Amino acid sequence: MVVSLVLKVKPQPHPATKLRPQLLKPLVFFSKYRYLCFPPTPRPPSAVIGAGIGGSSAAHFLRQQFGEGVKIDVYESKAVGGHFATANISGQEYEIGATTIHPLNLHTKEFVRMLGLKERKHPDNLLAVYDGEEFVFEESDWFIVNIIKLIWRYGFDILRMKMWVESYLHRFMKVYQYQTHGYSFTSLEKLLHEVGGDEFVQMTKHSIDEALQQIGISQRFMNEMVTPIMRLNYGQSVNINAFVGMTSLLAAESDLWTVDGGNKLICAGLLYSAKVNLIKGKVTSVNTKKRPLRNGEVITAYEVNYTAGPDTGYNMYDIVIVATPLHQGVSKITFQDLSQPIRTDCGQYQQKVVTLVEGRLNASYFGHRGPGRFRTTAIVTMEHSSTSILAANVLGPVTMAADYQIPPPTATCVWKVLSREPLAEQQLSRLFVSRSAMRETRWMAYPRYSPPEKVPPFLLHDRIYYLNAIEWAASTVEMIAVAAKNAALLSYHRWFQQLDRIDQDYLQQRLKVEL
Repeated sequence: MVVSLVLKVKPQPHPATKLRPQLLKPLVFFSKYRYLCFPPTPRPPSAVIGAGIGGSSAAHFLRQQFGEGVKIDVYESKAVGGHFATANISGQEYEIGATTIHPLNLHTKEFVRMLGLKERKHPDNLLAVYDGEEFVFEESDWFIVNIIKLIWRYGFDILRMKMWVESYLHRFMKVYQYQTHGYSFTSLEKLLHEVGGDEFVQMTKHSIDEALQQIGISQRFMNEMVTPIMRLNYGQSVNINAFVGMTSLLAAESDLWTVDGGNKLICAGLLYSAKVNLIKGKVTSVNTKKRPLRNGEVITAYEVNYTAGPDTGYNMYDIVIVATPLHQGVSKITFQDLSQPIRTDCGQYQQKVVTLVEGRLNASYFGHRGPGRFRTTAIVTMEHSSTSILAANVLGPVTMAADYQIPPPTATCVWKVLSREPLAEQQLSRLFVSRSAMRETRWMAYPRYSPPEKVPPFLLHDRIYYLNAIEWAASTVEMIAVAAKNAALLSYHRWFQQLDRIDQDYLQQRLKVEL
């Protein structure tokens, strides 16, 4: 018989556990009242002036950097979207501003992906170059035919130019790598220098004409291809600086796309996702005010004054981002009581007139005697052309079916006509056989380039940042988005005194060490 004996022993606590409640009490107190010992890091109230692609992307990046706690007010007196704008013709909306987006515009592509918008390939137009009397070059439906025609007339200039553009584009793409790692710059010159060295800086100091001549581009190609592209994109000739000329040539590539429903959906979506307070008012001035703190310290804040119809108002901010041009004839914002004056007289802006016409184009105006053979749906003009238009193309609505085809130019369709000045009735009557609707829009669209460019800094004052300084290198949607992220990073690093992330040299070597 086996008897099992089980002893029940009352477990004794470990001596160290007797101290646990006493140890936990201060931890609980600290976790509950830690803000009394270490106040939370302040999140500066911020103002963004302008709700175009610059202002909306700046608000997005500010929210990304400073987090949910920061207050962001966006001021806009007109429609949200800026250069992303549409006009209504016969019940349909058409793009009148920035129409296409390049596949390597990485910030813009990320906005579209994040917002759940839909990319739509831009319909291919058949291009023709008009010299004032006739078309000197006309595209075909067949790619191989176009290549043969280009080589026959211009040799290998098209290939030489394409290789030159891609070499600079490849180097500029480093800016995305720098911004991903949080680096920022106080001036355009410092940004360009770090991305492409002295060569990039010098591109703003000489013309695209000089740059392309150095690589052996012929005068014929310059006159008949390069100049019309500059006129189409910037209403100017090959005397514009080489950097903006390079970006302009990118816009002549294929594989361009647009946002289904209108590009302005990007701006509206960014403002909504950033949870900003949109103030429908026109900013009139930005002043400095001294603000005492409880500890006796006195700090400087910015008073933003605005008008909304007959009413006026103001708000106080720690950070101000200006996302609208400050140049003569464009903006009337004044800056007062600043420790250093802000100069905005670096140059002038070029007027752009967009006329949407629903009607039938007059083929004989462009030297075509047989309208049945007229198949061109995009026309660019040479510098000495006798016509008053810069360019014209058939436009599709912002919302269209997947199988949409551009209508033939001899049918009634919507044409987008670009000019420097408004078109007179006589000019329109010569251009179109018939018209059923028309809309005209005028704006100061981009700088009037004249290298060497005088470029304002990104940092206008202690905590006032200026996006549109980047337009003096190139005025494009993506360049403004790059400036917006730079401003958000710069404001964040300066607020928290992270100076090692500002204006650093030799970033490629630094990134290799970090990685």
